[in-house]
Amino acid sequence: MTHQPFGAAIFGCDGARLSVDERAFFKDAHPFGFILFDRNLETPDQIRALTSDLRGAVGWNAPIFIDQEGGRVQRLRPPLATEWLPPLDHVALLGEHAEAGMRVRYQIISYELMSLGIDANCAPMLDVARAETHRFLRNRCYGSNLDQVVKIGHAVVEGHLAGGVFPVVKHIPGHGLAQMDSHLELPRIDASENTLSAIDFAAFRPFADVAMGMTAHLVYSALGETGPATTSPKMIQRIRTDLGFGGLLMTDDISMQALSGTVPERGAASMQAGCDVILHCNGDLPERVALMERIGTMPAASQVRAEAAIASRTQPQDVDIAALTAKLAQLEQGRSA
Repeated sequence: MTHQPFGAAIFGCDGARLSVDERAFFKDAHPFGFILFDRNLETPDQIRALTSDLRGAVGWNAPIFIDQEGGRVQRLRPPLATEWLPPLDHVALLGEHAEAGMRVRYQIISYELMSLGIDANCAPMLDVARAETHRFLRNRCYGSNLDQVVKIGHAVVEGHLAGGVFPVVKHIPGHGLAQMDSHLELPRIDASENTLSAIDFAAFRPFADVAMGMTAHLVYSALGETGPATTSPKMIQRIRTDLGFGGLLMTDDISMQALSGTVPERGAASMQAGCDVILHCNGDLPERVALMERIGTMPAASQVRAEAAIASRTQPQDVDIAALTAKLAQLEQGRSA
């Protein structure tokens, strides 16, 4: 399988329908994929039409991403999709059945996403929670114990794959120590290399073969870093070697204020550091055009990883959603299902 070289971006779009100018831009830019937000989501028929139009603009079955973690970070809500507890709260409710329950939860989520034409979800989140973890992140985690985070992370990956949805592991190499919201400012992590390697980085090593991952906009001071991992060649190399991650590596949203410079400058710095694709969630069409002019198409190695990711698509299993929902309810009540 050899695709036309992908534009090195995953783009958001302005609203519930594509404009003529957006459609023309996406055709020319040929981005690797797209990501949806609240502004894009009105009704099931509208979402299905939008996902179809996005793929039509690039001429192939491009992945369409969303953040459907559950809790506060959940783009689709009733009546479009099930309302979910924050992950950390759901893990606590499930208790000893957390692995089985979270596998079912994300299988249901994947079924709901696929029914709308969405086939990639920015989860699992493998950041290890601490008491001091910033509230924007903490209840999105799966636990404060490395072993628990890894086990539940695997269950979340399995749930996505069973539902035919690409999982995206995040935030590599670990966001759990952040005491600031990286949407607004740049967190600096002073923990020792031993701590990072034994806990935060360790959470990602068992997921080295997942097809896609997302960077963290954090500075790891103990490693001699002065800028965020997303734009650091040394940190991206560490992700590839120490963590062994071989999949397609996307940035966290390039619009976040943890990064400095203009959006095109941020994108160029991330590409130069070794990221494969730039995630651009917000901003208008002129900003997308300017970003694309700076980053262009994927380098050859990134194109290979992109094609490998696409080749890893799974077919959704036939499921009885009512039965899965009943199974999850049993697990929540402490009964084996």
